[in-house]
Amino acid sequence: MIRKTQRSFAMRIVTLTATGALAAGLAGCAGGSGDQTAAEDIPVEGVDDGTTLTLWTRAPIEAQAKLLVDAYNESHENQVELTVVPNDDYVAKVGAAAGSGGLPDLFAADVVYVPNWADQGLFQDLAPLIDQLDYADDINQGHLQAGAIDGAEYALPFVLDLSVMMWNKDLVEQAGFDPEKAPETIAEFAEIARAVDGLDLEGVSGTATGLNCGGCLLFTWFPSIWASGEEVLSPDGTESLLDGEAAQEIYSTWRGLAEDGILAPGSEDETGATWVAGFQEGKVGIMPYPATLLPSLSFDAGVAGLPGTDGGASTFVGGDSIGISKDSENSEQAWNFLAWMMSEETQVDVLAAGGNVVSRGDLADNTHAASDPRLVTINEVAAQGGTPVSRNFQQAFNAAGSPWLTLVRNEVLGEGGSLEEDNAALTDILSQ
Repeated sequence: MIRKTQRSFAMRIVTLTATGALAAGLAGCAGGSGDQTAAEDIPVEGVDDGTTLTLWTRAPIEAQAKLLVDAYNESHENQVELTVVPNDDYVAKVGAAAGSGGLPDLFAADVVYVPNWADQGLFQDLAPLIDQLDYADDINQGHLQAGAIDGAEYALPFVLDLSVMMWNKDLVEQAGFDPEKAPETIAEFAEIARAVDGLDLEGVSGTATGLNCGGCLLFTWFPSIWASGEEVLSPDGTESLLDGEAAQEIYSTWRGLAEDGILAPGSEDETGATWVAGFQEGKVGIMPYPATLLPSLSFDAGVAGLPGTDGGASTFVGGDSIGISKDSENSEQAWNFLAWMMSEETQVDVLAAGGNVVSRGDLADNTHAASDPRLVTINEVAAQGGTPVSRNFQQAFNAAGSPWLTLVRNEVLGEGGSLEEDNAALTDILSQ
């Protein structure tokens, strides 16, 4: 259900990570209990009657999940029991529980998994309840659309993770640039990176990335293509458009930075485990960076959306969504948690107060964010980003040795192949 006109790139990602484990878990998967309350019959704020609710989430968002659960439990008769699962075990655990009818009342999922799990029937439809919210149009559309299928809506944003441009203000100023001014284009970003590198400070590099990390690259490079007015995939997700003019300029820019030694040591082989470490240590001048890591920095950093080739700005809207499982018999109480979670009070006084991105555009410039203009910027850029869609996204982009990684390494590191052939290889997998 689309309430607003969306940019064509603000679509769903459907990914099949750990397909075998999930498929096995879903074999013979049954629908929800006949005792469930229909969404149309649930009060707009749900029911708070002392019910114990169960909630599962991945370890990467444990801090935000605990923040929300603790605040809810302190203020409600209902009580939420939180289970935090190691990231590598989460897909298999959800798959097994789905097949046995043992899903918790609520469970969160990386936004890239939500469409597939919604399509498999793991969530209950929330559309009638979301429609009753006065602020429904202000909820982050990327996450809403991740869980939208044929008029049904299965999930709400739980924790947002955005990609942004960040720079070390001290290093940038030393390099002769205005530390308060964001680069407006990819070329300006490269110019700043080169200037910082040219300071010849011990251990300091101009920029960094993970050239052996498909997820890192799509998280930080796709937004620059969108900001340039181009797309990364066809509307149906079966064709790669990563040979367009904007994409070629991005590859060329990073190739020049790599060839000239502007990248931090290890960037060539970085698989994602430590790709932001140099910036966190104050040893990198400027780089595309996860917004959620801003609080971890001990120095003054600038923040902006990721620029395009001729201006504009965008972001990859990642993070986790949350929904009520097909197995829950406490839909009214589970919705009480979700409605509370999306309320202004919770978004501002719990999430924003804890330095987190809010999930509602109308609350971007809130009292807590106002104390740090960078948080306002992050909240605002969330509405300018999106998430692409393809049923075979995992195999094409995130898998080890994916054709996306091959394309990037060939274009940036000159490891062989041609852009036409590599883009065609992506399309071959996307169209299967």
